[in-house]
Amino acid sequence: MSKVALGPKTFLYPTPAVMVGAVIGGKPNFMTAAWCGIVNSKPPMISVSLQHPRHTLFGIKENHNFSINIPSIDMVKETDYCGIVSGSKTDKVADCKFTIFYGKLKTAPMIEQCPASLECKVVQILTLGSHDMVIGEIEDLYVSDVCLTSGEPDVEKIKPLLFALGTAPEYREFGKPVGAAFSIGKQIKSSGL
Repeated sequence: MSKVALGPKTFLYPTPAVMVGAVIGGKPNFMTAAWCGIVNSKPPMISVSLQHPRHTLFGIKENHNFSINIPSIDMVKETDYCGIVSGSKTDKVADCKFTIFYGKLKTAPMIEQCPASLECKVVQILTLGSHDMVIGEIEDLYVSDVCLTSGEPDVEKIKPLLFALGTAPEYREFGKPVGAAFSIGKQIKSSGL
């Protein structure tokens, strides 16, 4: 199989579609982002990259905290809307009929309709060119009780929404399991490969 060089591109397939929450001027706001991921385990940290002029980024810088809300596939319209409309022009909470709740940080709004929400305090903001990468320490994880199995988040019940680039940008749903993590790879050594 031959490879074709396509030049430097922001292609990682797939990425999570999340809604980043922040309070701006006393009002909760959410924007959709796909450049988000875990960056540390002890203490638990997450990063999200946002373009400089984003309204939500101003709120993150104002309050030094934010939330990462993980929408289910049932929230695809709301997720897309929060990515194509600016909170500086409309009230996305009202438009999407979100029910908002707060944890201990008090200014990191979270969406009750999302199966999972991470409450985060800003640790560092790195300016990287077109984007600022916000690194946050996860203060708490809130998961809908119906999305737990034996007290742990269950990806099959959460049904996270994924974003995929390529031939056509689109939202996707999580796929089927193909192997047990930290286990299936052991077959290589045991089979003599």
